[in-house]
Amino acid sequence: MAVMLTSPATSESAFLRACHGLPVPHTPVWFMRQAGRSLPEYRAIRAGVGMLESCRRPELVTEITLQPVRRHGVDAAILFSDIVVPVAAAGVDLDIVAGTGPVVTEPVRTEKDLERLRPLVAGDVDFVAESVRLLTAELGGTPLIGFAGAPFTLASYLVEGGPSRSHVLTKALMHGDPELWHALCERLVQITGEFLRVQVAAGVSAVQLFDSWAGALSEADYRTFVLPHSQAVLSSLASAGVPRIHFGVGAGHLLPAMASAGVEVVGVDWRTPLDVAARLVGPDQAVQGNLDPCLLFAPWPVIEAEVRRVLAEGTSASGHVFNLGHGVMPDTDPEVLTRVVALAHELTA
Repeated sequence: MAVMLTSPATSESAFLRACHGLPVPHTPVWFMRQAGRSLPEYRAIRAGVGMLESCRRPELVTEITLQPVRRHGVDAAILFSDIVVPVAAAGVDLDIVAGTGPVVTEPVRTEKDLERLRPLVAGDVDFVAESVRLLTAELGGTPLIGFAGAPFTLASYLVEGGPSRSHVLTKALMHGDPELWHALCERLVQITGEFLRVQVAAGVSAVQLFDSWAGALSEADYRTFVLPHSQAVLSSLASAGVPRIHFGVGAGHLLPAMASAGVEVVGVDWRTPLDVAARLVGPDQAVQGNLDPCLLFAPWPVIEAEVRRVLAEGTSASGHVFNLGHGVMPDTDPEVLTRVVALAHELTA
């Protein structure tokens, strides 16, 4: 794989330095789902355009990705896309339904179903590569984060047919037909790995692997059925020269295992204090997080106190990237996000 080297200006960014545990001029800040429904300019530009279609238009992706960088002054941009984009490109018939999420027309529950999921080739997602090239030309010294869904979370969508609270069909397949489960995850390792390699080759400065639903599993099940596949994806990027971030929701009990997957940064949701997380993941990884996104609706003195607490707890780690403990909620006041960025920069300068 031909890797586009990060520019000197980008490599000295606070975000990348924090990812590597190096001294920083201030604690860097970005927000999961910072490009999205909380911004009126996003709602305006997305009007009448479906989610999957939006992800396939490089000019639109570029504008949406840049919006929070302009508005909030965050230290990194994250590519506007969706975790199901690569599986759709690999032949899965699905749609992203507003208010519901990804809905799969024919769920994967048998070996025959798995045959519909073909390997991904770079040309299947050339629109993503073009989006990254356009963005890196616009962002200057601001790093761009690429991302993908981890094999378990993607498999859960494919098996359940859509979002699930209990993941009952996923767990039943995992235990009832482990051979099919691992075959499905191995296919998703290829798809996810290729999707990330395309982004790195086009110029992203870091990647995040979202295992959104991993917290639904016991540690034993995670280590048996999930960790080997996440490790396979992340190890395929070991020589890419970009920091790797791994994040799961409700995964405090899995943090040591997730840290062992082969990453530079472990994302932490709001349930686990960062000083506790730092002890769990050890001294070799930085942490990312972890203000509760719901607290952005509280009065400003509450928000300020919580930002101070998160920043103080983050000093326990070798490096800290300030973020939320999950994504920005749609009704969040954008002005509050802007104030949080300014406050974090001011307090840590």
